[in-house]
Amino acid sequence: MNHADIAPARFSAVLEAAEAAGRAIPPAFPLDATVAVNPFLGQTGQDLASTAARLARVAGVRVTRTGAEYVAAIMDGRIRADDLAEALAASPSPLKPATVTALREVAETLSDGPAPRALPTVADLAAEATGIDWPALIDKCIGLWAAGHFDRGQALWSPAPGAEAFTAWRGWALHDLTPEIAGLEGFCAHVACAPDTTERAILSAAETLGLSDAAAPTSFHRLAMSLGGWAQHARWLLWQAELVGDTDRTLMDLLAIRLIWDEALLLRTPQIADRWAATVAAHAMPITATAEEVALAILQDAADRGHQRRLAAALDGAVPQGERPFLQAAFCIDVRSEVFRRALESVDHSIATIGFAGFFGLPLAHHAHGSDILEARLPVLLNPAVSTTSAGDPAKDQAARINARSQRAWGRFRQAAVSSFAFVEAMGPVYAVKLVKSALGLGGTAKAEPAPEVIGGMSAAAKADTGAAVLKAMSLTQGHGAVVLLLGHGGNTTNNPHESAYHCGACGGYTGEVSARLLAILLNDPETRAGLAERGVDVPADTLFVAGLHDTTTDDITIYEDGLPAARSGDLATVRKWLAQAAKVARAERAVRLPGARWNTIAARAQNWAEIRPEWGLAGCAAFIAAPREATAGRDLGGRAFLHSYDWQADAGFGTLELIITAPVVVASWISLQYYGSSVAPEMFGGGNKLIHNVVGGIGVIEGNGGRLRAGLPWQAVHDGERLAHEPLRLSVMIEAPREEMIKILEKHASVRALFDNGWLHLFALKDGKIDARYLPGLAWADQQPEMLAA
Repeated sequence: MNHADIAPARFSAVLEAAEAAGRAIPPAFPLDATVAVNPFLGQTGQDLASTAARLARVAGVRVTRTGAEYVAAIMDGRIRADDLAEALAASPSPLKPATVTALREVAETLSDGPAPRALPTVADLAAEATGIDWPALIDKCIGLWAAGHFDRGQALWSPAPGAEAFTAWRGWALHDLTPEIAGLEGFCAHVACAPDTTERAILSAAETLGLSDAAAPTSFHRLAMSLGGWAQHARWLLWQAELVGDTDRTLMDLLAIRLIWDEALLLRTPQIADRWAATVAAHAMPITATAEEVALAILQDAADRGHQRRLAAALDGAVPQGERPFLQAAFCIDVRSEVFRRALESVDHSIATIGFAGFFGLPLAHHAHGSDILEARLPVLLNPAVSTTSAGDPAKDQAARINARSQRAWGRFRQAAVSSFAFVEAMGPVYAVKLVKSALGLGGTAKAEPAPEVIGGMSAAAKADTGAAVLKAMSLTQGHGAVVLLLGHGGNTTNNPHESAYHCGACGGYTGEVSARLLAILLNDPETRAGLAERGVDVPADTLFVAGLHDTTTDDITIYEDGLPAARSGDLATVRKWLAQAAKVARAERAVRLPGARWNTIAARAQNWAEIRPEWGLAGCAAFIAAPREATAGRDLGGRAFLHSYDWQADAGFGTLELIITAPVVVASWISLQYYGSSVAPEMFGGGNKLIHNVVGGIGVIEGNGGRLRAGLPWQAVHDGERLAHEPLRLSVMIEAPREEMIKILEKHASVRALFDNGWLHLFALKDGKIDARYLPGLAWADQQPEMLAA
């Protein structure tokens, strides 16, 4: 085909459709710093019913629960008649059922209906015509190449290091005889004759496949979804590049690769031409939700409202706080902290807790002790602005680096094809002891790293500015306790590729102690303290800031005594005693949910190599509450709410409110929707079965020995073996602040407003600790009566 013959408008439309298809895919972060991602990130401009129609076409998945699950929720009272009526009234669709009775009948009719079927790819049609499983073969061939090309340090050899993906794949595919052996004769020659640039390859294949301008968008989206986690990894590469003002072509490269496969199959399977033409025509049709998809979206809204009703009953007004606390403990807003905060406050009346994003507002790029890796310990929405290190003694740091490199080299030697068998023969008995000790949890405890420090130091003014900014964002400008405990968090697990997913999402998938330790050191610094008062922050002279790390798997708390005065050792002993008491209470509550657990076996589960559920992570998350602690203190929220401390009356200019709505709320929405997607559509958005996972390239996992890269949460992270452990709900965001100020922020940030206008999040205004108003799409509010919500 001569590309000069293609009209410029046609050229542009096809490539724009390819670009848009890539952006409709969510990014998947690598295993070493996994963070939750909204799997519907590319669809937040649409509502749930429209998204259901799109993903039914391009992925063959349902994005709500089944009718049977909604019927069960109605029968057991989680969804009441009022919830159904309100959800039905709120739906603007002309296709919605006429009455609540009709809505229930639809749920019963759709009780156990089959999942939707995606429009077929050429590979799907060729498989039906030839009896050869072409989609599986494509997954295998692309996966084998991609595992080497995108490797992050696990592979022993990369086929074309440094080359762009499309160029590297062409070099590989020209010599890969797997397709020809399977029956696709001449595939290598077809690759050789295909255009040698990504854009030309896409245009050529689109022309061969007969893709019209109208059909290209969802047909390209269909192919991108068929690539699974590899497309999501490419989307992450683009995400990372755009954070620093750059771009990345890998998504387009992968689409070109996938198009060449379908092009070759269509040319060599002419009997499917008519069916493929019909599929192209279906892709060209507008995407419209069906009456069934509308009804299921309304039922999901009713389920959300059922939880909101129960939450409103728990939030029955603010509880006045007492005198100055002895201990103020600042936890991450992570839902796992809610259980421990409640337990800690029950230990002694002189304890108060605070909720704040676990990176404590410090945008760090950190070099850990003995590491060459620069860790972005901040939310993935932000860029680092401060460089830190825990190198400590330069000689010891250099020795640690050399030791780490030797261990990596030794590990590669153990894995190499030539040396692996000899290694087992020679070293097996020695490693048997290590294996047994590790399996029994006898490997010892890792030593704490040296205290972090800012590279290049900070001036006295910068210290005071930073300290004041953080304390104001925490609504902690006065009334400080004698001890203020700053707690990062992380999850301690063993033999778990998804370990970083249990760490702090606000810290980029790392543990949170670096931010906590750096902030405590900063706030104890005399230069910082000297400048706080003139910046509107009144910290008593006897207030001591202490850093710690909350292990969410075991509920152990590690305290870091980075230069703390010996005279305060008695205070720290009291704090440790309280923390130990609270840990027992928290473990007892958490053990009820964990299959086979007791309060005294929680710690052992973290060291058990065979434990597939060391903790539940953020399963169950359903609400985000930004308000003074008085609104939630003493309320049992079941470990299901993100709790962010916020006092709007101390927020001059409402800069902190804007930060909360545009950062922590968005991050929490990603977490909530990842759990939602992994629960309702595990085959597409879930990480698969932990029992058969194999790690690929340090990027992600596959099930068994081949196939698609799996992104999202493993099935065991959302299911207890009998039923879902996570109730799929969209996050209810409740903020105690003036309604008009929240509207101003939504007007300013269109992408955040879309989350609320299209129903991916629900927004409520609180007043005096009670629900006061519900946000309506279009920047409006509806007054709410808490008594009616709680009825």
